[in-house]
Amino acid sequence: MGRLRALDRGVQARKAVAALKILYPRAHCELDFKTPLELIVATILSAQCTDKRVNVITKALFARYKTAKDYAGAEVSELEALIRSAGFFRSKAKSIVETARTLVADFGGKVPQTMEELLKLRGVARKTANVILGTAFGKSEGIVVDTHMKRLAYRTGLSDETDPVKVERDLMACVPREDWIFFGHAMVWHGRRVCFARSPECGSCALSKFCPKRGV
Repeated sequence: MGRLRALDRGVQARKAVAALKILYPRAHCELDFKTPLELIVATILSAQCTDKRVNVITKALFARYKTAKDYAGAEVSELEALIRSAGFFRSKAKSIVETARTLVADFGGKVPQTMEELLKLRGVARKTANVILGTAFGKSEGIVVDTHMKRLAYRTGLSDETDPVKVERDLMACVPREDWIFFGHAMVWHGRRVCFARSPECGSCALSKFCPKRGV
């Protein structure tokens, strides 16, 4: 299938949003957290790790560390032991500690609420920043693009790109801004529940009637 015109993508995006609202009216971030700090730590841990595993890990982690100052002064070996099962635990521990130190030094121990400031934190790229802004603060600054979103954006004809930043740019151009946060959560839910990387369940998919099924 060739590239869709900008107008076609706008129509396609609205159809997808409408279908997803029926399927997943309460779609939300599936990481457990109570504060923006907990969310940023959980999101760092979630790289190449399931949300389910992260939620197991953070039960003990959040009981041990309460503030950015706690993480900033953590014994790295102790932190690594607590997050080992998340994979890449050494680099993730370093990211958490350095992020916490920046929060303490530059932001009074609080998680900032702008994209520009969040991107100054180690381990925080646009995907993580969008998760924090949308989920913790309700701010629509962009659209979360993870592996599920990248796959579904292509399959549904909303982007031809493979680079997450370019995929996000395409989605921001065709998805109504008021739906950015919901759309990010709902597409991830759909990717985890129906539109699998291998053997997507197109026969039972509510998006099937208008989905071009690219790559399937």
